[in-house]
Amino acid sequence: MTSKFTSASTIKGVRGLGAARSGVHHWWMQRVTAAGNLLLMAWFIISLILLPDLSFESVTAWVARPLVAIPLLLLILSSFWHARLGVQVVLEDYVHTEGMKLLATLALNFFILGTAAVAIFSLLSIAFGGPRA
Repeated sequence: MTSKFTSASTIKGVRGLGAARSGVHHWWMQRVTAAGNLLLMAWFIISLILLPDLSFESVTAWVARPLVAIPLLLLILSSFWHARLGVQVVLEDYVHTEGMKLLATLALNFFILGTAAVAIFSLLSIAFGGPRA
């Protein structure tokens, strides 16, 4: 006797639990942002070590240079994106009710967007010579 279900229509597929083909992209983005963070963070730490001192004036003058501000902007974007991807995986794995998962994902998105905006604004304020504290 043959089964009326083919291999393409298993119970997982019927319930919508099969592969949605988005996991590979998410996994890849985590790896790409991790590699970018590794390179940019190494550049950042080495650059800070090579500064003559870490005074406010010295660091803000360093950050104001375009060849410094642009990699710092990339580091901010990559770090926050990487953090968002990682926390999203934790939420998907450990928050089981759909309503709470939606609420937690919304809170995560607003938090990441808000804190990244503050970091970018601060960097651009220094880079473009905004008011000094």
